[in-house]
Amino acid sequence: MTSAAPETGQAASTGLAGRICVVTGGTRGIGAATVDALAEAGATVVLTGRDEAKAKERASRAAAATGATVVGHALDVTDSAAVRALFTEIAREHGGIDCLVANAGVLEDALIGMIRDDLVDRMLSTNVAGTLSCLQAAARAMMRKRSGAIVLLASIVGERGNAGQSAYAASKGAVSALTKTAAKELGRYNIRVNAVAPGVIATDMIAHLPEDLVAGRVADTALGRVGTPEEVARVIRFLCGPDAAFVTGQIVGVDGGLVL
Repeated sequence: MTSAAPETGQAASTGLAGRICVVTGGTRGIGAATVDALAEAGATVVLTGRDEAKAKERASRAAAATGATVVGHALDVTDSAAVRALFTEIAREHGGIDCLVANAGVLEDALIGMIRDDLVDRMLSTNVAGTLSCLQAAARAMMRKRSGAIVLLASIVGERGNAGQSAYAASKGAVSALTKTAAKELGRYNIRVNAVAPGVIATDMIAHLPEDLVAGRVADTALGRVGTPEEVARVIRFLCGPDAAFVTGQIVGVDGGLVL
């Protein structure tokens, strides 16, 4: 039995020099931290956001800070035609796509009896359909090279549930299922598909939560604190890189021990 070589044929390394990495939802929070982490490792990074000015400004800051090539584009991941067009453009301009971090997502809280149809539509169209559209577009480019790494953003809420977040939990549970299924399907092309499942992370997504609720979740966390976007980004960087060449189909918890 012979073992497969790392995706690039290079020796194992944490570096991503020469890799083309796409990060959706890359203007803030975990997405922005991931852009920085990948750029610091030498990747060429293409980040997307709904607002073109914010995407270009964030790309400019990341490029200045890291010395890497970082490009910003406007993209609504719920527009599948726009996703296909942009990914085709990226692959054509840069000679392919090596990594995708499908980070774009939305969170809205509502108790079961108060969930509106429009909330469900937004959550599923962004977190599920949008993630799938990006995965499909990236996979098409990666299949031509017969290599690639895809990291999706799941959540511990999709693994353990959380009162008041039924629609969000359902959407992130779907992302976990998509990760495992896509890994089985794309492995033959040497394309790895994994996900990270963050716990309580200091981003805009928890800014609206009452302090006592956050404190309760921190109390349930083994490490006893809120995580940072940079801590999640470092795990994503590992999953994108050659050191994770034999890792696929995994939902990696970055939750400080909240799920034990």
